[in-house]
Amino acid sequence: MKATEEDVAQKLEKLSALRSEISKVIIGQKDVVDELLITLFAGGHALLEGVPGLAKTLMIRTLADGIDADFRRIQFTPDLMPSDIVGTEILEEDHSTGKRVFTFQKGPVFTNILLADEINRTPPKTQAALLEAMQEYSVTSGGNSFKLSKPFFVLATQNPIEQAGTYPLPEAQLDRFLMYLKVDYPEEMEEFEVLKKTTGTDKPDVQPVMNASDVVGLQKLVREVSISDDLITYVNTIVRNTRPGNGDIEDVNRWVEWGAGPRAGQAMILTAKARALFEKRYAVTETDIQFVAKAVLRHRLLLNFKTESEGITPDVVTERILEVVTPPKSYL
Repeated sequence: MKATEEDVAQKLEKLSALRSEISKVIIGQKDVVDELLITLFAGGHALLEGVPGLAKTLMIRTLADGIDADFRRIQFTPDLMPSDIVGTEILEEDHSTGKRVFTFQKGPVFTNILLADEINRTPPKTQAALLEAMQEYSVTSGGNSFKLSKPFFVLATQNPIEQAGTYPLPEAQLDRFLMYLKVDYPEEMEEFEVLKKTTGTDKPDVQPVMNASDVVGLQKLVREVSISDDLITYVNTIVRNTRPGNGDIEDVNRWVEWGAGPRAGQAMILTAKARALFEKRYAVTETDIQFVAKAVLRHRLLLNFKTESEGITPDVVTERILEVVTPPKSYL
């Protein structure tokens, strides 16, 4: 690896400290928290889905509190306009010359960590404005392009229950999220701890343990993690088997309308590298790929109507593929 052992150790120590700070507030949900961090340090964006009351927003706020970087929240509503996100040009008077000129007033998208709360409650035009910024890492206004600062990490939430008056994200826009995370109900003892700790007088104090520069450094370090050609072939085989008619898995041919594209393979490799680094390994293993597979693929598979009516989900399809596709025997 290009980074020195001392540099790697310092970065991993800060990552461990960040996990500890988040655990002060978030009880349980370990896999979801890890997936959030994996998405951040793999350099992508995350979409979180869960019913109300599962601490999705609190989880994101706590993550932001642990990082000394700019944080903004946008509450998406049906009347939100693109200019409310990216900014707008305003007419100002230059006091030295007396002339009036247009200046660009930056919107909340100019930040390091952005919470897009209930993104499916705003119309497609406004969704597209944010998603363009996510893809290009820049904003265009009045013929001028404005670069977003690094890191730029978008965490969008959506509620799966209330669908009236919502605007579901199209598949092409969903693909811009590196991972699609499902927040589920806590286990019984975890829920007991939540009730006990959140109804008293104690309030956990989350301290920032890294800054924006540390995040960028970890994102670079993730890309240095090695992965063998055999494991890249394993990822490629998994992704190609999501496409009906492209593999020998009959269930996939029956269930799937459209499979994942090459971007899914890129996402799987990057997130697997991040997961390996989190486990203090500098080479990807098959377990890293299997850990991230569902969150990478669940928003990139389009199932047919009959399949959905039978209650089969993209996660079931991914599980079936992982059962059939054999990982390489030796890759280290």
